Amino acid sequence: MTTLISARSAEGGRVRLRTAWALRLWGGRVSVLVRPRALAVGLVLVAVSVAVVALSVSVGDYAIPLERVPGAMLGFGERLDVFFVQGVRLPRALTAVAVGASLGLAGAVFQSLSRNALGSPDIIGFTSGAATGAVAAILVFGAGRTVVSLGAIGAGLATAALVYLLAMKGGVQGYRLVLVGIGVSAVLGAVRDYLMTRADLTDAMGAQIWMIGSLNGRGWGEVAAVCAGLVVLGPLLVGLGRRLRYMELGEDTARGLGVPTQVTQVVALAAASALTGAAIAVAGPIGFVALAAPQLARRLARSGGTTLVLSGLMGAALLAVADLVAMRVLAPAQLPVGVVTAVIGGSYLLWLLYTEWRGNRA
Repeated sequence: MTTLISARSAEGGRVRLRTAWALRLWGGRVSVLVRPRALAVGLVLVAVSVAVVALSVSVGDYAIPLERVPGAMLGFGERLDVFFVQGVRLPRALTAVAVGASLGLAGAVFQSLSRNALGSPDIIGFTSGAATGAVAAILVFGAGRTVVSLGAIGAGLATAALVYLLAMKGGVQGYRLVLVGIGVSAVLGAVRDYLMTRADLTDAMGAQIWMIGSLNGRGWGEVAAVCAGLVVLGPLLVGLGRRLRYMELGEDTARGLGVPTQVTQVVALAAASALTGAAIAVAGPIGFVALAAPQLARRLARSGGTTLVLSGLMGAALLAVADLVAMRVLAPAQLPVGVVTAVIGGSYLLWLLYTEWRGNRA
């Protein structure tokens, strides 16, 4: 059953009519609110991601015409086409999409909990914690990919717990979470620098390259690892979306609406931190996707609250585009995708800070 819902809201002196569809599923036991604009934005982002993946698979030193790409994906056609598509390019492109979706979704959760546009895992230390765990596994234990992944996820969860405990006085609110996270991130950065100075030169160079963030050489194992995290943790976080939107109104208001705020904070932080750790374990600490994707999705959808699904789709599209640029802008040489996201994200951060400053002056 579908119900049309309309509401008026005042923004900047203008009155806007917002329309949404309420979908009641399973005999009315489950209700889903769908906004036409958000649905349209989501479909466009899916189309962009699919188009970029197809283009990423097609271009290269061995170019494959787009009309031959679907057959090569299914194992048909010329042998070289199948080799390059299935063995080299498609796993990398899908890894970019999955990692971007993970970072975008996790970033939206962190920004919702902190009620701050700067409250992304890049800024508040969770990315730094996961990266420190992975670097320690590489340099101290000489670990392989599996142990490095576990180190990144475990250190990310430990960092989330530490930041939460330090910031929880009077409830985890606003700038306190951001400031505590920045402090913890600085300490972890010093730990990483110390480990680098004590490591063998070859190991240190390998760790430094990993720290930039790259999708080179990623295969189907990495695709499966990140997608497993999304399949397990994605629905959990999306299911918490309504509670998170209530908590954006303030913890007292959320409690009045029946939201168990502390439990929601702990579960959301743990799940988002694990998702961030899984993404970093596969691709390295790719910066700024988690910062920019939620805000861009929110602005495109003109939403007044958290847009978890759209943030994930925006993150997927952003990282897919960034990886295509990294592969082709200096071809035949390739840039690490972390360099491209740093340039794009740094510019976005400056713009965000400027708009915040201008808004405070107004």
